[in-house]
Amino acid sequence: MGALMKEETSAIHIAPWMHILTQGGGVPLDELLPASGSVYVARLSGQDMPDEVSAFQYFSEVLKFPEYFGWNWNAFYDCVRDLEWLSADYRILIIESAESALSEDDDARKELFGSLWRAGKRWSYTKRPEGVTLTKLSIVLSCDKESVSTFAKRLEEWQEQPNW
Repeated sequence: MGALMKEETSAIHIAPWMHILTQGGGVPLDELLPASGSVYVARLSGQDMPDEVSAFQYFSEVLKFPEYFGWNWNAFYDCVRDLEWLSADYRILIIESAESALSEDDDARKELFGSLWRAGKRWSYTKRPEGVTLTKLSIVLSCDKESVSTFAKRLEEWQEQPNW
């Protein structure tokens, strides 16, 4: 794994805001949940996102996108980086079978996970004086055991590309 990833028995931490885990594995709750405040948890399945329209519809329903959502990747990113309409201090987005999301459309898949990456980064901040990066949006990508390593490597490759 690359320098950005920290691998444990069942979880790969790509960034403070993005984690990949094997189905049935887990990320310790103290890494996801804040010490205090309200939390909105959204749970989706990559199997229910075979194409862009399905992905937009699913995210729109689960994350309660506003009516002005434009049904394109720029609008998707705008909504995910905002989420202020969800009355919570923190948000956790869990995508089960993440390796199945948009699996037949690599460009759309890159847009989806790139948008989530950028939104998570935007929701992050550095706690001073400790210098620890914290986030108000955590993204947990759950994959089957056979796919997790390949999926993590693919995300790492995309990270290295400009505008991701």
